[in-house]
Parts: sequence; structure tokens; C-alpha cells
Amino acid sequence: MDKYTVMTHLVAGYPDMDTSKKIALAMIDGGAGYLEIQFPFSDPIADGPLIQEACTRSIAGGFTVDSGFRMIREITGQTGIPVFLMTYANLAAAAGVREFVKKAKDSGISGLIIPDLPFDYDEDLYAACREMNIISVPVVVQGISESRLKKILDLKPQYIYAAVRKGITGEKSGIDGRTIEFLESISGEEIKVLAGFGIREKEQI
Repeated sequence: MDKYTVMTHLVAGYPDMDTSKKIALAMIDGGAGYLEIQFPFSDPIADGPLIQEACTRSIAGGFTVDSGFRMIREITGQTGIPVFLMTYANLAAAAGVREFVKKAKDSGISGLIIPDLPFDYDEDLYAACREMNIISVPVVVQGISESRLKKILDLKPQYIYAAVRKGITGEKSGIDGRTIEFLESISGEEIKVLAGFGIREKEQI
């Protein structure tokens, strides 16, 4: 796999389960090296208007956590690329964090991105992931304090999700020298950085 690889994102169940599965497979066929599948939630903390609308329509269409895991099993059964699940703490807590991690593992998920379960308030997410050999991906944002970043790096995560700007999704992010310095400061030979938020154009990638 190349040093730099595109990770694509979609909301499970938008506009419906069958179509979102086809979109996921089309992204893989189109060259995506990683796939981020988001389980919709009614009260997101980081999603802008477009993703919120997609989540609302998915839930209205009958999305459930179990149907989402079924879709992911079908996708991971047809691809060898890493598939990451992004969602919020409420969905994991409702199922029980350990049970949620187990379902993720059984569906073929490589890792979990749950931004409101940070390593120091994680409801045992990180321990469950270590036990079941699934990756828990910490989320950092440009401007994070050096002391907190050090604590995260001391965990020796395999992946870090880096939001290249503060705020919610939807606005185009400017990629400048500070952004590159930030990404380089958290990357290393043993850490892969998943950078996102407002990435829309080929030039940004």
C-alpha cells in the first residue's frame, strides 16, 4: 500500500441500506484504500448539515445497529481493505461497550472511531478493543495541547484520526503549512494518520 492512501466516508443506510452498500463497494472499486462507515445517530457532536441530513434520512428509513453490522459483514466479505466504523458513544453504550466491540469484530471491522469516548473517559472501550484485537482510533484536532497529545502518543496507537480543523464537518478546510506540520508531528513509522474534516478536492488530498 502506498504511503498516502485515500480514506472515503459514507453514512450507513443513506439513502437506503442497499444503495449505501453499493456506494461502499464502488468507492473500493474506485481505489479507496480505507473505508470509513458511519452509523447514524440522532444527536451528533461533530457532523455538519449534510451528514446530519444523511443520518436523519437513514434513521427514518429504518436503520438499526444490527442492520448496519449486517451491511458491514457483507462489505468486508468482499474486500481486503481496512474498514473503520465511526459512531458516537450512545450507540456503543446502548448495546454495552464490550458487546458493541464484539459485534464490530465479528463484522470484520478493523477499527473503531468513537470521538466522544476518549482514552481517559472511554467506558473500557480501549481495553475491550485490545482484548478482541480491534483498533481503537483516538481523535485529535489541530491545536491540541502538547501534554494531551503526548498522553495519546504514549498509548502507541496504530492509527490516529486527525481533524485538520476545529468545528463540524461540512466547511472546506484550508491545508497550509501549519496543517502539514501538525500532521507530521503525530505521524511516525508505527502510527498511521487518518486526516479528515472538510476534505473535498483532489488538490487538498
